[in-house]
Amino acid sequence: MRPDSPTDHGDHGRRRHGPDTRAGTPPGIPLGLAHRRRPHRPRRPPATRPGLRRPAPRPAALAAAPLLWRGRTGLLAALAALPGPPPRLRARLAAIPPAALAAGVLGLAALLWAALQDHEPWIGHEESVYANKARSWTEGGPPAAGWGEYRPPGLPLLGTLALRLHADVGALRAVTLLLALAMLTVTYLVAARWTTPRRAVLTVLLVLCGLGFLRRLPEFLNDIGSTGLLLVVVYLLTRAQEHPGSRALLALPPFVLAAFYLRYGVAGNLAAIVLAALLAYGARAWLARGRQLAVAGAVILAGLVPHFVHAIQVTGSPLGLVFWATSQAERQFVGDGLLYYLAIFPYRLAGDLGGVVMAAGVVAAYAAVRRLRRLRRAGEPGPETRRWAFLGLTSVLVFVLLGVATDGEPRFVYLPVVLLTVLGVQALARAAGEQRRRLLAGIGALALLTTAGTAQTVAHGAMPGPTGQARSTVPVARALAADGTPCLLVTGYEPESGWYSGCDAMTYRQYRAAGPPAPGTRVSFVRYERGRHQPGDPGLAKLTRGMERTVLRLPATGVLGEAHVVTVRVPD
Repeated sequence: MRPDSPTDHGDHGRRRHGPDTRAGTPPGIPLGLAHRRRPHRPRRPPATRPGLRRPAPRPAALAAAPLLWRGRTGLLAALAALPGPPPRLRARLAAIPPAALAAGVLGLAALLWAALQDHEPWIGHEESVYANKARSWTEGGPPAAGWGEYRPPGLPLLGTLALRLHADVGALRAVTLLLALAMLTVTYLVAARWTTPRRAVLTVLLVLCGLGFLRRLPEFLNDIGSTGLLLVVVYLLTRAQEHPGSRALLALPPFVLAAFYLRYGVAGNLAAIVLAALLAYGARAWLARGRQLAVAGAVILAGLVPHFVHAIQVTGSPLGLVFWATSQAERQFVGDGLLYYLAIFPYRLAGDLGGVVMAAGVVAAYAAVRRLRRLRRAGEPGPETRRWAFLGLTSVLVFVLLGVATDGEPRFVYLPVVLLTVLGVQALARAAGEQRRRLLAGIGALALLTTAGTAQTVAHGAMPGPTGQARSTVPVARALAADGTPCLLVTGYEPESGWYSGCDAMTYRQYRAAGPPAPGTRVSFVRYERGRHQPGDPGLAKLTRGMERTVLRLPATGVLGEAHVVTVRVPD
């Protein structure tokens, strides 16, 4: 199963069977300019491809959606016949400001973040890569175990600030809580301007109850934070076209640059946004704002100069790091990610209820694009028509471009999930007519129930696998913790082992390629009874030949079984 599924029993992220996170040679880059540690990239066995072999169960709500639409007249009549709340209660509910409701959803998000921490208390594989880099930048920090130069510096920079306040996992994950709250706030503010404030509250609640979103809410990752920045970019583009005197384009650079340095993978999202903007508004409409575009583009290029300089130093090409990051995808063929998104759409992205609303958003996007084409032939389309077409085209193009360029992950496509949810809420409200308030209120009540159910699914379905693995790796890493002298752990679980030991860490393949460590380094070769990427006894004997060995066996405490550790000290 893919790790974002409710029954995930693997590690954090797609790196469960994937390449070493300490990167290898970038594609097309001479060996002399590449990082010295070359990754091991085994192919993922076919049995782990959930979208094709073991698809997630589709909830009955998704199957019932076409039937509900077919019988929508009767459904709306039934809604009208339902008794409403007493007038006094209805007046009090109507008097609640939408901003207060949005604050309540943000509070719910914080509570869910705190509750899920108990079910995944140890930092995971992908998280620890960024955590190690953040700690390495603190005063006297240990090496950045598992770090690859193709990774962006934004999240480790924020993590360093957090670790200076409190040096533990909770401080790092508090950073992503703030990023998540900021992203949900942006979703509310943007959706309120595209629709209405109350529909924006419902949109935020539906995003929160989504399976893909809740799965990553507690973790120290950069996907949720970068999505909020991309939403601002999309909003500024719509504002620039809908308000002739607006200078929204001049506000683009800080958000584009922040999103890029937080996550290099947003390059695909930005390409989809630009292409969708051209298709929806036309090149002539953007040329009319050519001066602002030129200024914004120049500022963005200037902000990318440090990245280009670093990329040339590491890879020999200004775009080398972006291509290197893309090459880390575990796709088996071009379009692998796109097939995965089609296989999981929309349940694993937005959950039971959110999936129905997303499906409505797809229908609304298709209708908006058709209406745009028809109105272009008849005259000039209105700004609202262009906006909905722009949001729909952006959503589809993100799925297509990312699905072709990389492997598939629900956390890579949060932007189209949000945009299709906005479209879906607006489409359902319009289809309900006079009963829209009752329909949206019912969806909101169901969303609250769905949020609780999805949190239980994540806590008891997705998190036990990584937690069970951490019960093996964490005690071993702590038993081999740094003692003031240089230390190195060689293991198939290098980032998390480096975090909990305070030592440097690498895989066996990286160790063979890197050559002997510095004299005096304590090197511990860790093998688990059911571990990955580790040699047998003959291979280990070859690595430790000629050095005095100390053998340590640690009992099985997790799913990996008993740990067998051979420690040597590199002679002076």
